[in-house]
Amino acid sequence: MLQYPDINPVAISLGPIAIHWYGIMYLIGFAAAWFLAKYHIKRRNLAYSKDDLADLVFYCAIGVIVGGRLGSIFFYNFEAFLQNPKLLLVGGMSFHGGFIGVIVAIWVFAWRRHRKYFDVADLVAPVVAIGLGAGRMGNFINGELYGRTTDVPWGMVFPHAGAEPRHASQLYQFFLEGVLLFLIVWIFARKARPIMTVSGVFALVYGSQRFFVEFFRQPDSHIGFVAFDWMTRGQMLSVPMILIGVFLIWYGNKRAEYPPTTESTNN
Repeated sequence: MLQYPDINPVAISLGPIAIHWYGIMYLIGFAAAWFLAKYHIKRRNLAYSKDDLADLVFYCAIGVIVGGRLGSIFFYNFEAFLQNPKLLLVGGMSFHGGFIGVIVAIWVFAWRRHRKYFDVADLVAPVVAIGLGAGRMGNFINGELYGRTTDVPWGMVFPHAGAEPRHASQLYQFFLEGVLLFLIVWIFARKARPIMTVSGVFALVYGSQRFFVEFFRQPDSHIGFVAFDWMTRGQMLSVPMILIGVFLIWYGNKRAEYPPTTESTNN
């Protein structure tokens, strides 16, 4: 059995101002996405300027924050929100809400830049996993979203979760959604791929990983299981991602259309 390291969630205190590790993890995620996208654009000679990239990262950051917060409310705390609308301003984030927010952000960017939607989505897909992993590390530091009780040797006792050891599901997700997902999508996107397929691989792999890891994660106490006496809300929200991912991979390969590069736009 392992003991939770009890890390102070506040990284820096400056008088009344407290900078939390969770917020720092989001900044790390956005910065990593910017640098990785810049490298990916240069390596693949994609037709994006520095201003394009800066605006895209800004739009996606807004999508993550707004969508993540709205998703947390509407997917997990809607009844409490109806009783107290102020909850919209405080609380955690939902990946699936942030995912929808990024979908909207990419659509706005593509519309304003007169680009095809999946040209942009396929650029974003390989670079977001680092941010997901950083967010899960923030969850671990906060001692939240812990796993179910277990008797495995690496079980961990979390504060405010009783004396029984639990799966450190945040670290499982850090490895799956941060490290492994990044490697799979990044390596897949290293070669020129048909439009839609990179986004499809991201959706399929993330949805499958999230569905799997939910078997180790403690269901939300106010929701419990939503179907079959075993399916969680996270699994229910991941099923459409898996199906959409399979469709995008199939349809993208069928169309066999490739994203524009600086060479193709200059010809």
